[in-house]
Amino acid sequence: MTEFVLETQGLTKFYGDKLALDHIDLKIPRGCVCGFVGRNGSGKTTAIKLLLGFLKPTAGSSRLLGCDSQDLTPAIRQRIGYVAEGHRLIRWMTVAEIAKFQSAFLSQQWDSKFFWDMIDYFGLSKKQKIKHLSNGQRAQVSLALTLAPNPELLIMDDPTLGLDAAIRRQFLEGMIELIMRQGRTILFSSHILGDIERVADKIVVIDKGVIRADCSLEQFRTAIKKVKFVFGQTLPETIDIEGLLHFRHSDKELEMILVDTADEKIAEWAKSSGATDYQAINMNLEDQFIEYTAPAGRNKPFVWEAK
Repeated sequence: MTEFVLETQGLTKFYGDKLALDHIDLKIPRGCVCGFVGRNGSGKTTAIKLLLGFLKPTAGSSRLLGCDSQDLTPAIRQRIGYVAEGHRLIRWMTVAEIAKFQSAFLSQQWDSKFFWDMIDYFGLSKKQKIKHLSNGQRAQVSLALTLAPNPELLIMDDPTLGLDAAIRRQFLEGMIELIMRQGRTILFSSHILGDIERVADKIVVIDKGVIRADCSLEQFRTAIKKVKFVFGQTLPETIDIEGLLHFRHSDKELEMILVDTADEKIAEWAKSSGATDYQAINMNLEDQFIEYTAPAGRNKPFVWEAK
């Protein structure tokens, strides 16, 4: 039986009369690295705060490591690592002092060698004060502090936002170090889709508080397609093909975004509609995400679940 480390059931949040999260149902199994993606204001941070018990839901529930999010015990919280955008640390402390401070609360789990190995890898000094570190260096210290207790579940809310490419790479390599530890589970929210693609094996897309995709990264990459059709004369009056999300057109060209449409169906439609030629256009994960969550696609409500 699959063990789910993170579960939500009908998780809903209103701020006054504004709906921020709409009946979210999620299940993330142990050992999964889940990319949690959405545009600004989509509900990602609200969902994470509800999961961690920082907010109370309007309806529904969530569980981490088998414990209700609203009743997380100190023992359960010690098994969870959390890294947020901004990396708020005690600024007057040195790296050594903040490590001593944090390890005092986590003495049984704290892996001092792992912490200092990461600090050395990042090229930081134990004598440096937090207030004198750059934003990227504070992110590195934050990650080392979070990983040193060897958490079973790591929740990350846009931790690489604003970091340069080199620091982001080091940050992700530190994450991968945790992934290599058997059975560790990560929920990784980020605006940088290249980072998600590098580390995740599952992707959850949230849009305006609603889950619009929940599948393996490979399934998402395979399912979202951009196809351009060329016509000798005018475009067909009716554009009706299985999985159509939205389309753009010029006088003699038609570009479609399709979801989970078989190649055979595309070929059949090209022939029946009178297209003289058609071709699939390669997209990276960022392109696919943008097209999938484009406002044009919201004209036709579509929630895709992997088969």
